Amino acid sequence: MEVILRSSAAFAPPASFVVCNSRRNASIFTSQVLFWNHFPVKKSGSRACCSLSTKEQRIVNCFSSQYSNKSYGYKNLCRSLWRLNKRFVLHCGFSVLKIQRILRLRKYAFSLVKGLRCVERFNSLVPAVSLRVIVGVMFFMTLSASVTKMPSLALSEENLLFLEAWRMIDRAYVDKSFNGQSWFRYRENALRNEPMNTREETYAAIRKMVASLDDPFTRFLEPQKFKSLRSGTRNSLTGVGLSIGYPSKDKSTSGLVVVSAAPGGPAYRAGVLSGDLILAIDDMSTEKMEIYDAAERLQGPEGSGVELIIRHGSETKHLSLIREKVSLSPVKSQICRSPGLGDDGPLVGYIKLTSFNQNASGAVKEAIETLRANNVNAFILDLRDNSGGLFPEGIEIAKIWLNKGVIVYICDSRGVRDIYDTDGSNAVAASEPLVVLVNKGTASASEILAGALKDNNRAVLFGEPTYGKGKIQSVFELSDGSGLAVTVARYETPAHTDIDKVGIIPDRPLPVSFPKDDESFCSCLQDPASACYLNRVELFSR
Repeated sequence: MEVILRSSAAFAPPASFVVCNSRRNASIFTSQVLFWNHFPVKKSGSRACCSLSTKEQRIVNCFSSQYSNKSYGYKNLCRSLWRLNKRFVLHCGFSVLKIQRILRLRKYAFSLVKGLRCVERFNSLVPAVSLRVIVGVMFFMTLSASVTKMPSLALSEENLLFLEAWRMIDRAYVDKSFNGQSWFRYRENALRNEPMNTREETYAAIRKMVASLDDPFTRFLEPQKFKSLRSGTRNSLTGVGLSIGYPSKDKSTSGLVVVSAAPGGPAYRAGVLSGDLILAIDDMSTEKMEIYDAAERLQGPEGSGVELIIRHGSETKHLSLIREKVSLSPVKSQICRSPGLGDDGPLVGYIKLTSFNQNASGAVKEAIETLRANNVNAFILDLRDNSGGLFPEGIEIAKIWLNKGVIVYICDSRGVRDIYDTDGSNAVAASEPLVVLVNKGTASASEILAGALKDNNRAVLFGEPTYGKGKIQSVFELSDGSGLAVTVARYETPAHTDIDKVGIIPDRPLPVSFPKDDESFCSCLQDPASACYLNRVELFSR
């Protein structure tokens, strides 16, 4: 038996069921479905008929005669549907479904008939288009009930590690266009095409995925590199005392740039300065080397040696340095006396902040309290060659100096998404005159702090434009001990200035000969004959 649902208005009212119980006559439909809308229709009087063969016409007449007696036809229809055990063909204008030997469809077909009887009853109120939509939805529900879901693809441990990295970037990465690519499609293609049979192959697949973002600050870190990165935010590490970064893209330079050299460290004593280029480490070119690879090579056992090729301007130097334990105590301070009043002259407290590690804000508070106990009534905060560190520490140090105001705006591709500000509850030194010293080695969290103090008119900035890193990274640990450094946001200063690749412009320059070390700093405030001399009025006035 065949059950045909048709919607041709030229043959019968829309979406009517017609049934023929003659298996012999219906057998001609076993291997085909008649698309009623495609038959040529001719009108004879008030009736419409299709150009069919003689045998086909007899079946149509059988259908029509049963349809003409609606009561009998519907009873026969219900009775026939309950006996259905062979084939069910559903024809709804544009769709055909033939399902063989599915007993479960009986109850769905019966429900479908009951619905269509209601539709027939209110046919004058419901347009044919609406009826087609209703029938289509019911057709889809019937199909869904009879289709078994495909089993999900089995994932290996290596696949799961790759997916863990993919999800972290998907949730955290600042650019939701993912460098103009479909991030979901990349995942599916990688799982299908990238070899992930060993851990090294999985790492290679993750590195390739991260590289597709074209973001130099978003990086995958193998377990040892991840461990080294975290050690850099603590109190000390063993190496040569260099903070490094990538050269600006607009410069025709290769290699890695020195952001800062830790005062007193091996590189600092050898004369390495901010802006110098590292061309090679142990005879390995840094032209295509990632900063985390370079950091790993610069660190090593205490007492071991490392060879560097450094370019300063047009001069190239070969340096042999011995690694040692470099203290990362972030703060040094001293008292400088201004000339003119002898021992009673006004005192200036000098604070050198070298990094934003986990002790930075506490160390700054301690230095302020110590200097204030010695009658200091003005402060100089030196952020030169401070390459940044922990973002929360930068926020906490800004709160030390501010009574109120915005510290930084955190932005994504859609605009401002978060605001860090202060109400003055954590202020320690919010009223004394303050000067901030910056240079091209001032980067990241240092720039956030300098921008907050400048835009809130809390400090006067002296020096040269800062590095210009206007993005924030978060570090995520994967389940196997490796990690991801992901750019999670860009930021704007309180004046809504985007400093990325531009930096913060200071209010005034410093004399060329102005010293960087804290030992020589006070002489520039005390000796009017010095080439670096700055008197107190010039220093603190706006």
